[in-house]
Amino acid sequence: MDGSTAAVTGWACATCGTEVDIATPWPWRCPAAGESRHHVLRIRRSLAPMRSVDDPNPIVAFDGELAWAAFAQAHGMDLAARRALVDEVDAAVAAVAGTGFRITPCFRSGRLSDALGFSATGGVFVKDETHNVAGSHKARHLVTIVLHLLAAERLGLTSSAARPPLAIASCGNAAIAAATLAAAMRWPLRVFVPTWADRGVLARLAELGAEVVACPRHAGDPPGDPCVHHFREAVADGAVPFGVQGPENALCLDGGRTLGFEIYEALGHFVDRVFVQVGGGALVTGVGDGLRIAGIHPRIHAVQTEGCAPLERAWRAVTASPGAPWADCMRPWEHEPRSAATGMLDDETYDWLGAVDAMRAGGGGPVVSTESDVLRAEELARTHTSIDADHTGTAGLAGLLTIRDQVHDDERVVVIFSGARRA
Repeated sequence: MDGSTAAVTGWACATCGTEVDIATPWPWRCPAAGESRHHVLRIRRSLAPMRSVDDPNPIVAFDGELAWAAFAQAHGMDLAARRALVDEVDAAVAAVAGTGFRITPCFRSGRLSDALGFSATGGVFVKDETHNVAGSHKARHLVTIVLHLLAAERLGLTSSAARPPLAIASCGNAAIAAATLAAAMRWPLRVFVPTWADRGVLARLAELGAEVVACPRHAGDPPGDPCVHHFREAVADGAVPFGVQGPENALCLDGGRTLGFEIYEALGHFVDRVFVQVGGGALVTGVGDGLRIAGIHPRIHAVQTEGCAPLERAWRAVTASPGAPWADCMRPWEHEPRSAATGMLDDETYDWLGAVDAMRAGGGGPVVSTESDVLRAEELARTHTSIDADHTGTAGLAGLLTIRDQVHDDERVVVIFSGARRA
């Protein structure tokens, strides 16, 4: 042991309250969930102040705040051994992706601030994730799963002789991030994609050695994403859930909190609002948790598009009837999801409970952007910054455009650009 006490103390289900000890290997889902996906484990933490060390790698910098590290520490893996494991993974990832895990910048964009009419004391602050591993924030969520898996192997809690395959349902940034990490770890991966998946994404997945499974949508299918249904079948057959959906694997919520920590360390208490693009909801959950742990409570706005906005509907339902059952609030989107921001077209906001908590903490709320705002945000980002992000990656900015008349000119507003444009 390294003598320090981990801030993370365990897991508790946000739905039923079931607790899971931090020393438990593979704490993917609430043990009381059965076949239900209306349960999600959330990280339990002591009341100690947020801790970090000065290191360019966020997994090292925030070791004392991460659940994978608390798990390893509980089994006797000291700080030096954890650092060695992180360095090993980082080097393997860099060999595949061209970059390892690094703290990403958060800076005021003068041109965007001026274009949107902010004052010199306010403005638009961009958290740029486009140079993160695999071009988005998604690898942050997944690396903590990888580290937990590898730590369990090194500690003799699981066997490396017969690794089960990894599985994910995604056709965009999460799939690319999962395939990048799987290739780095030489771990087999199955990716379940819709029939309309981008050809460039499919080509990259093939380059990385992932097995791609196309999942058509049929008239008689149950509600929800057919890719998710097939993914769940694979997990039932023994695959490790390797996606960015907390109800499927709670550890994805672990690494996502580092983005909230970084926003705090870049801007301190001087943050008025944060606009976060939302598909499955893990990003806004992680950012909200990280900021809350850091001790700040800006207004957080979860942004979806008018072509797929199940979270806003759930927000209205739970606001009208606090404590209402999951199924009465979060329902699959009935229509074919449509938007240029294709990475946000999840039929359900799987981590909607975390998204609601994040928005409530500072008095924020959901924003549903028009498609014209989605298109304008991408154009503004392309012409007013040097960041080459796609429509999904700039959708947080679309949310700001949608409610710009409600935001004071002196406010300091954070938007996250995540999702590098692909050729």
